[in-house]
Amino acid sequence: MASPRFEPFTDRLSRDIRNELSAALPLALAQNDLAPVRAVADRYLRHNLPAPYAAYIEARLAGYAKALTIIAQTDAENAMAKALVLWDLGLFFEVHEILEHAWRGAHGAEKEMLQAMIRAAGFYIKREYGYFEAGKKMAGRAVAGLEKNRQACTGFDLDSLLESLRNLDPIPPKLFPPNLAH
Repeated sequence: MASPRFEPFTDRLSRDIRNELSAALPLALAQNDLAPVRAVADRYLRHNLPAPYAAYIEARLAGYAKALTIIAQTDAENAMAKALVLWDLGLFFEVHEILEHAWRGAHGAEKEMLQAMIRAAGFYIKREYGYFEAGKKMAGRAVAGLEKNRQACTGFDLDSLLESLRNLDPIPPKLFPPNLAH
């Protein structure tokens, strides 16, 4: 029998854990308190999960704690600034979650730019789990959307992101403003 593996594209438990943790993150960010995320994590962890699931939860809790600290220290107030912090921490599904909420209320070039950033994060999500062809398609759509809406792409290094996406670079560029240490 194969060892369990955390893989949200093929495993329902993995997907549920990922989705529920990331869905609790916006509330945690709004409250500047990990309690909503910890409640989700604790509900899963008390079931004596196999190691890959528990490790994912613990890594996410650590990443979320770091994100909360950076956001509080840098006054990253808007969704894009918060998403850039999450991006630099490698929390790409959470980038998607935060930007999707902003995308729903956006219009025009801003809406298209947010969708392109969601796709850029999607490239790294797909790549992490070995879905290279799907990731390549997402990267291409992200590049097109970012190029088309260049004027809406403020507050981060767009050129580095575009270069990484065009080259299908496995190492994502750092996007949060460099003058704000983290």
